Amino acid sequence: MAKNNRVKVSSDVELKDRLVAINRTTKVTKGGRTFTFAAIVVVGDGNGVIGYGLGKANEVTTAIAKGVEVAKKNLIKVPVYKGTIPHEQAAKFGGSRIIMQPATPGTGVKAGGAMRAVLESVGITDVICKSKGSSNPHNLVKATFKALSELRSPMTVAHYRGISLEKVFNG
Repeated sequence: MAKNNRVKVSSDVELKDRLVAINRTTKVTKGGRTFTFAAIVVVGDGNGVIGYGLGKANEVTTAIAKGVEVAKKNLIKVPVYKGTIPHEQAAKFGGSRIIMQPATPGTGVKAGGAMRAVLESVGITDVICKSKGSSNPHNLVKATFKALSELRSPMTVAHYRGISLEKVFNG
């Protein structure tokens, strides 16, 4: 039931980029050591649009710039309802498993490193999250994106069921 919710964003939308993690790799050759950097970056407008990208280069700033460009091509729209997520959601990517639950206003973003960057970039202010398994930032970001892309807004649920929005919440 996962639908494709990719978004085309016009150039007037202000996307803020956020660095999640940098990884340095070393290749040893007869001429010495060669360092390369991989940066995973999240971009978001703080209003439900978010994307992530991985950039690799010989310099950190170039790797971050490449990651931002990839992230801008990989945008999705997330339903944010009253500053939180509409319903509980779990997802798995690689060895990382995450669980996200909606929270009341004032709770804040209760999430660990890589997940926190993604949730704050999308504009979620109150949520409770738990990550289990691998804490690899790449897999955590991808699992969080998978969970966010599977969220359905209350209006969508009401439309599919053919009932009013009040009945969705009150049963």
